[in-house]
Amino acid sequence: MKEINHPLDGTEIRVGIVASRFNDGITQHLLDGALKRLEKLGVNDDNISLVWVAGAFEAPLASKVLAESKEVDTIICLGAVIRGETPHFDYVAGESASGIMQVNLNTGIPVIFGILTTENYAQALERADIKSGDKGGDCAEAAVEMAQITKGSF
Repeated sequence: MKEINHPLDGTEIRVGIVASRFNDGITQHLLDGALKRLEKLGVNDDNISLVWVAGAFEAPLASKVLAESKEVDTIICLGAVIRGETPHFDYVAGESASGIMQVNLNTGIPVIFGILTTENYAQALERADIKSGDKGGDCAEAAVEMAQITKGSF
């Protein structure tokens, strides 16, 4: 078996970030973690495009627009959908995940699902915080890795 291992190197990677304003306190933690990790991986700040959208439901369309622009090699979607007392959570979480997957498969541009789906605000904050969960940083690593794979630079 031939195993392909590659160090993460973001120096030639162009990253789009779609960030949700809904639950923006959580999203900002995710964004901070992602930006910090992208910098650590060598992604130039000039190679990062940030687009804010209303919420997680709008993330797939914004991702599609970014992907079709051909100006990014990978996209990170960041946000939080927190369960409430209605089925709204199920619709928003499921449809945003499905839409993001469709953008991945239809465009060939990797789109990372960094939209937290949690039972409460405390869980979301724990996962988003750089000092504890740092899911934004994890998403940044996944984005660089997938961009390297799709560009054939591994």
